[in-house]
Amino acid sequence: MLLPGSLQAGQLATLGVMGGGQLGRMFVQAAQAMGYFTAVLDPDPASPAGLISHYHIQTDYLDQSGLAQLTQRCAAITTEFENVPAGALQTLGAHRLVAPGADAVRIAQDRVSEKAHFVRCGVACAPYAVIDSAGALAAVEAALLPGILKTARMGYDGKGQIRVATRAELQLAWDELSQVTCVLEKMLPLKAECSVIVARGRDGVMVNLPVQRNQHRDGILAVTEVFDGVLPAALAAQAVDATRAIAEELQYVGVLCVEFFVLDDDALVVNEIAPRPHNSGHYSLHACDQSQFDLQVRTLAGLPLNQPRQHSPAIMLNLLGDLWLKRGSEPVTPPWDAVLALPGTHLNLYGKLLASRGRKMGHLTVTGATLEQVRATAAQAARLLGMAPL
Repeated sequence: MLLPGSLQAGQLATLGVMGGGQLGRMFVQAAQAMGYFTAVLDPDPASPAGLISHYHIQTDYLDQSGLAQLTQRCAAITTEFENVPAGALQTLGAHRLVAPGADAVRIAQDRVSEKAHFVRCGVACAPYAVIDSAGALAAVEAALLPGILKTARMGYDGKGQIRVATRAELQLAWDELSQVTCVLEKMLPLKAECSVIVARGRDGVMVNLPVQRNQHRDGILAVTEVFDGVLPAALAAQAVDATRAIAEELQYVGVLCVEFFVLDDDALVVNEIAPRPHNSGHYSLHACDQSQFDLQVRTLAGLPLNQPRQHSPAIMLNLLGDLWLKRGSEPVTPPWDAVLALPGTHLNLYGKLLASRGRKMGHLTVTGATLEQVRATAAQAARLLGMAPL
């Protein structure tokens, strides 16, 4: 157990993170608030997490000297995004506690392995086929169309995904994706999207945040709502149980997010996992007594896990670079003064120096005493920012 502010080999305990984006930044802030030193490995000299960490190791994720420096600095190491090479985590794990471990991250990095894991856990997912050859493409069953063709690796925020309705479109899409290994998922009639975040410690203790209902636009999370009754109780319990089963089967240590689809008939199917804190959990910074980043610190340091409590209904708006570029290519600062004049508004900007369309620049969380108040304030904030109506 790494106690906050405790001495480890003559130094204050240091927690490391692979990746210097906004998730790493919020992990660093949570760790520092609890008294830990922090180290970030990220090649970008202006990475949001690196700018505020005690140590910033500016190397590639597979650079052996960088990994050696991180090992020397840190007592335990985590990751802030799933595309950190699993081999780097395996190298680190030979010398230090790494959570999540390389095996869990390796599964999350590959949709084929991920789907197989869902099957092992007995958790329903959309009907699918693996396409890794011309023969596999020709053998696709007609019942899987229309569908979504997704690259097995490196896809996120709608990237590496193409909707297809016919075999001809499927062939064209596979060609467009350079004929890499893909998964074709049958398109299903969706009523809603939701996610569940769990934290599991080395001792097997597991806790979860409330079920989060999500709205995506152009493949990127736009709005998250979290309140009592956000989904029917039985459906919410099913989502939590499925998430816990997925984490348990992995023997996972750390924070894990599982995304689900709710179908028109109220059936629940799993979409994908993220072996890290998640965009949909950012509301927990202001609406819960423990945030997802507090939980990440606790799991990494081996501290006790207590079930988080949400104390306020919340709506989170994702703030993309488009908000800065509404008047052309020259960025214009959004009207934060008017937004922050609204009651219960909490602004988190990620310290990114350049706004671009589709880039996550921050988030705005609205909390309040009642759901009606929160919805009205969030709708007003969206209007002020020129966002799509909620």
